[in-house]
Amino acid sequence: MDWVPVALMTFKVLVLGVGMFFAIKWHYDQAQKGKALQKRVMFRAAGKLAAVFVLPPMGLVIVTFVLARMLGLNLTLP
Repeated sequence: MDWVPVALMTFKVLVLGVGMFFAIKWHYDQAQKGKALQKRVMFRAAGKLAAVFVLPPMGLVIVTFVLARMLGLNLTLP
């Protein structure tokens, strides 16, 4: 019974290692193919991602402060 964890961990490390190898290889091959992609397209995609992940939390903070002011909460720092 003591060999089961050793065997399963060995199998897990082997499977994850092979998976990481092929993932890295696939991304490398895609980068070689995609050299023709323009920087403008990449910057536009990065800007969209930034907008998606930055604007909603900022909006939530603003709504929270507006709601707190409407309820009369004191949010000033000491």
